[in-house]
Amino acid sequence: MKKFILFSLLLLSLSQTPVVFAHAVVTDYSLKVTPIHANQESKVELSFNSKVELGLSQLFLVSKGDKHQLLSAVNGDKQGQIIITVPPLAIGDYAIRLKVFAADGHLTEDLIHFTVTP
Repeated sequence: MKKFILFSLLLLSLSQTPVVFAHAVVTDYSLKVTPIHANQESKVELSFNSKVELGLSQLFLVSKGDKHQLLSAVNGDKQGQIIITVPPLAIGDYAIRLKVFAADGHLTEDLIHFTVTP
């Protein structure tokens, strides 16, 4: 009987635990398989482990000389997916700097390097 009561208390306490989300961490991105070609507007898909508050987030294109250009993005079809529009770029090395807010309010910063090819 004592084990049953302890087990019942454990289940009750677990059912009262709020759902906790982690920071919005990039789990996958399309640049791994789809390169950006020179002088063409491109779309980059990012997948996160949790929902992203896009309205509170900032995404920048970083080019040579540490120049930052604000990028536009929209929510994708899946939860935690965003699609970034990258303007036409010259051949070279670039990065996307992310400052994203997860649904739980945590800020996550990340940097994704990529190369534009001919």
